[in-house]
Amino acid sequence: MQVLQVQTEVRPDPAEVGRARRWARSRLAGSGIEADEPLAETLVLLISELVTNAVVHTGCPAVLRLLLPPAPQSAPGTVRVEVADVSARPPRPRQAEGDDTNGRGLALVDGLADRWGWQSDGGGKRIWCEVDRCGRPEPRTADDAAAQVAAFPI
Repeated sequence: MQVLQVQTEVRPDPAEVGRARRWARSRLAGSGIEADEPLAETLVLLISELVTNAVVHTGCPAVLRLLLPPAPQSAPGTVRVEVADVSARPPRPRQAEGDDTNGRGLALVDGLADRWGWQSDGGGKRIWCEVDRCGRPEPRTADDAAAQVAAFPI
């Protein structure tokens, strides 16, 4: 199966996280994954976490890569996100407590992605996650919506 691969460089600057999210949204939309789909929201959040980790914990440039299943997007497929950096230090999940404002990133990735992991890549590493895309449900009709309302009255 062919896969569309797109990538962008990420500078070691916290402002790059927002730029990476915008870049990802535009690439997802260009591949048929609409911005209001739960899949798109999940992927953007995963990208935000992985890019933030690269920027904050390495202080080095990184490469964000998306591997997208081919169109039509109504078919099942897997979207893969990769962030590669030149730091050989492996990712280390942390345990956030109470009101901590950080330390939840990899736990969030673990909870949202269908799979994730990391591997050595030259002198650095590549952290990746995958989200499986199921086929789109059939569009609902007005009759379907009326039946649901009738079944669950307010």
